[in-house]
Amino acid sequence: MIKLEIGNRAPDFTLQSNTGEKISLSQFLGKKKVVIFFYPMDESPVCSREAEAFKSKYETFKELGAEVLGISSQSVESHKSFSNHYDLPYFLLSDLDNCVRKLYGVSSTLGILPKRVTFVIDKEAIIKCIFSSQLQPAKHAEQALLALKSKN
Repeated sequence: MIKLEIGNRAPDFTLQSNTGEKISLSQFLGKKKVVIFFYPMDESPVCSREAEAFKSKYETFKELGAEVLGISSQSVESHKSFSNHYDLPYFLLSDLDNCVRKLYGVSSTLGILPKRVTFVIDKEAIIKCIFSSQLQPAKHAEQALLALKSKN
């Protein structure tokens, strides 16, 4: 599996979103920074806390010129339900075959549960921050904001 690091170019991808739109990383190039958070599963208690943390800080992400994208292997229908349940203002992308997860080197814990990893990507598709924590879901949004506010 590929191991991406800070300073690497983020791989482009195209996935279907909870709204039915196809979303690509490249559509934001030169326009917006992108925060991608890979999460294990819609509606689980920990993932719900993570989604809510990104929602509560979404306006700040927008003010900093960033788009937020959540990615997991659930279906578009599952993402639609999860997004509606929590009134999420950002896209949830369906990576049914885990191709994008693999492309970004996001493995599984004990080979079972997909890891929770967040990437902050600048307008030129360069990775500026990678944060991984399975049990601190709210910290993903906090770390992403710190990275966006950083001058590096």
